[in-house]
Parts: sequence; C-alpha cells; structure tokens
Amino acid sequence: MVNLSIPHYLLFDSSRGGAEAGHCRFVLRSADGSDRLEAEASEPGVTGERLALLSIVRGLEALQRPSRVILVTPSPYVREGIRRGLTDWRRNGWRWECFGQMVPVKNLDLWQRVDRAMQYHQVDCRMYRIDSPHHGGTPEGGTAKSAEGDAVSSIAAPGRVQYPFGRFAIRLGRWILAIAGGWIRRLPPVGWIRRLAPVGKTNRV
Repeated sequence: MVNLSIPHYLLFDSSRGGAEAGHCRFVLRSADGSDRLEAEASEPGVTGERLALLSIVRGLEALQRPSRVILVTPSPYVREGIRRGLTDWRRNGWRWECFGQMVPVKNLDLWQRVDRAMQYHQVDCRMYRIDSPHHGGTPEGGTAKSAEGDAVSSIAAPGRVQYPFGRFAIRLGRWILAIAGGWIRRLPPVGWIRRLAPVGKTNRV
C-alpha cells in the first residue's frame, strides 16, 4: 500500500545581517526530528528584509516534494507578505500602491519565488522573537537554539505560538499577585482602624 501522507516540516529562519554583510542561514527539519538540513552562506551586501526572505526562499526550494511547512521567522515583513501581501500583489500584477501610485513590489524576484514554492507547499507562517545579541550575535547562540526547540514543540499544538517574553509576563503576573496577597493579609483589622479615628468624632454602628 502506497503512503500518500504529506511530509511535515519546520523551516526555521535564523539569518542575520550587519550594515555591510549578511549571513543567510536556515534550518529545515521534519516534524518528528528524523531528518534535518542546515544550510548557511555569506551574502555580502544583502541585509535586513531581503536577507530573511532569501533564507526562506532557499529553504522552501530545498524541499523535493509537496509538503506541509511551518515557517518560523522573526521577521514581520515576511509574515505579513505571506499572509496578506502575496494574494494582492499577484492580482495587481506584482505592483502595490505607494503614495497614490502603483509601484513594483519590493524584493519582487524573491517574492515571486516564494509564490511559486507555495503553489506546491502548504505554508503556515509563525513569528518568533530571537535575541541573538545576548549570545554574541551568532546563529548558533543559545537563544536561537532554544527558540528552534520551542518552535518544534509548538507543532504538536497547531495555532499555539510560543514567545519567551509571554512566559516572562505570566511569571511576573504570578509574582505580583503573590506579593499583593501577602500585603492584603498584613492589613490591620477594621477595629484597629476605628481606634485611630480623629478625637471628637464618634463612630456609631
């Protein structure tokens, strides 16, 4: 019997770029962790949004058969382009309105490659924050590795995106509630407050 199930992958964008040079890197791994492809290359002069997009394009084009892909990226530009931009750009001849004029889409060549890849693959784009400067700015830093691990675990719970700062906010909220509860328990009884009432005033029940 032939297995017709669609392969399930995680594509993790961990590109980084400075003012003059870029480092294009992606990790492509199967949902069960049995297969893993990691590729990187130096891209002089390529920075920012284009660098992130180039990493994702290369990752999608590395897939050899139609697949379901969870794309994890720290780039809002990539997320919004995939979720909302591609449909409108394709319909408008790969142009968009800028200050009342229709102009070519930025990074048109790469967006068209993404669009072609999405004709074959089911892509679900998710955001993830990476604070790599705390680990020397390298893609191999502890934060990037941890982010990749958390993103992989989120596959088991579709629609659930894990954010490190979200977990911190939850812990902070619990800490505040604990302190507030202890402070309330230390409040004096009502009778003690009445004894401190100004002289000349009578508290009647």
